[in-house]
Formats: sequence, structure tokens, C-alpha cells
Amino acid sequence: MDRLAVMQAFCRIVERGSFARAAEDLGVSPALLSQDLKRLEQRLGCVLLARSTRRMALTEHGRLYHAEARRILADIAHTEASVREAAGRIAGRLSVNAPHSFGVTVLAPLLPAFLARHPEVELSLSFDDRVVDMIEGGHDLTLRIRAALPDSGLVAREIAPVQQALYAAPAHLERHGRPRSPRDLASHPAVGYLHADDPAAWTLLGPSGSSVIVPHGATLKVASSLVLRDLLIAGQGIGALPDFLARPAEHDGHLVRVLPRHALPTRHVYAVTASRRGADAKALAFIDHLQTALAAAP
Repeated sequence: MDRLAVMQAFCRIVERGSFARAAEDLGVSPALLSQDLKRLEQRLGCVLLARSTRRMALTEHGRLYHAEARRILADIAHTEASVREAAGRIAGRLSVNAPHSFGVTVLAPLLPAFLARHPEVELSLSFDDRVVDMIEGGHDLTLRIRAALPDSGLVAREIAPVQQALYAAPAHLERHGRPRSPRDLASHPAVGYLHADDPAAWTLLGPSGSSVIVPHGATLKVASSLVLRDLLIAGQGIGALPDFLARPAEHDGHLVRVLPRHALPTRHVYAVTASRRGADAKALAFIDHLQTALAAAP
């Protein structure tokens, strides 16, 4: 028995003074309402409505139950209205989880503008290169960088593309030579990324759209793409980097793109929430801010 539904039905019967009119309001049959009331009275061990063929009246127990039921239903309605109002207000605590390198280099510089626009938001931000369970971790929103997301009960919104390519330091290429084709990569030491889709190989897309899988056999693998970038700058080998990490180092001359006519598959930044209802006003405002800022970035 759905106690809340029965409570609402009982109040409607009393207010309408008729099983038939209450049943019409609720879209059920009078017989069903009568059965529900009978089960309620059996569970309470007392009669709530004295009924005859011509009239019905509340008993003493019925008046008590009706008064308490109306109070409970009013409290529930008030609570729901308060939550709906809070959900539409850009205020309160917002817990966001993001990949470490993306969070440090891309997300952090965008936060002051968001907080200035929404000063009532209390932002809690954590960085982790692993895929975390957002519900277990208590996160309202998690950002993930993937080629695609597996089907799940989560709701994902694509925010921006992330390009990837191979890079190395100029000093490394001077020592080992510049690769001219994917086959040449076999003669170079590599730095691998432990959280890659395939930590032991790179999938390279050529200018014609063809792809080739190149095992790199890296003896040095790291779980941080920031550390990977620094190792590449230090001349430890060739490695794959996302554009948001590689672009500044390439601009400063610390890294050079290897095989510029080849790239790794495009990945995407996804904003993931537990459900469509879970994406409340503050989470949606954060996602919109991030998407707008990334679209305007050079």
C-alpha cells in the first residue's frame, strides 16, 4: 500500500464528500478507493468514515487522521516547493571532479569568472586522472575526456573536442632523428600514459583517414599527463599529449610535433551528471560557462 497515495485519497474523499467525485478527480474507480480505505482502516484498527447508503461522516478517529494527514501533505508540498526553488537558484554547494591536467591547465583559470558571476555558489573541486564513481564520491558533476562514453545511467553533455598528437623535445629528435613514418617510431624510446585506452600502443590516423596501430613498448609509463609532458620536454622520448598541454610547450619551443600529418583519434570533454534532474541550475550554469569559454579559446 502506498501510504502517501492513500492519505491523499482519503483527504480527497473527505473534501469532496463522495467516493465517486474523489475517484473522478484522482482518475481511479470508486471501488478502488473503497478498497484502499478499507485496508487503511484495517491497518489502523479503527473506522475513519462512518458510511451508509445515503451519507458518510468522519468518526472521531477519522477527524484526527484527516487533520494530521492534511498537515503532513502540506509539509510535503512545502518541502517540494522549497527544493524546486533551490534547484532553480544558482547557489549552494557544487562538487566538480575533473582530470588533473585539464583541471590545472584549463579549468582553474576559468573559475574566477564563474565565481564572480555566481557568488552564491560554494565550489568544491577535485582532480583525478582516474574515472571516479561520481555518485560514490558525492560529486554533482564530473568532467571526463574520452573518445566516447560507455552507455550508463549517467547523462553526458559534450563540451569541446580535444585533439591529440605525438610530441618530443627538439634535443631528443636531434639525437635520434626525426621519424618520417609510423614505422620509424620503433627506433625511438617512448613515454607511455597509464590511463590511455591502450597504454602499450598508439592508434595513428593518417591524412587519408586510414589508421595504424603502433606498439611503442614504453619502458617508462606515468599516470599523470602533466608528468608525461615534463618528461617529454626533458628529452625522455616520444609521447602522446592533448592539445591543451602540448600547445604552450610547442609555442615556447620546448616540444615539437612528431609526424605532423598523423594524429591520434579526437577525444571530447564530457560533462557528466547522475541524471537530468541532477543537473540543477548551478551545475547547468557551470557547464554553460565552461562550454562558452572553451569555444572562445584560440
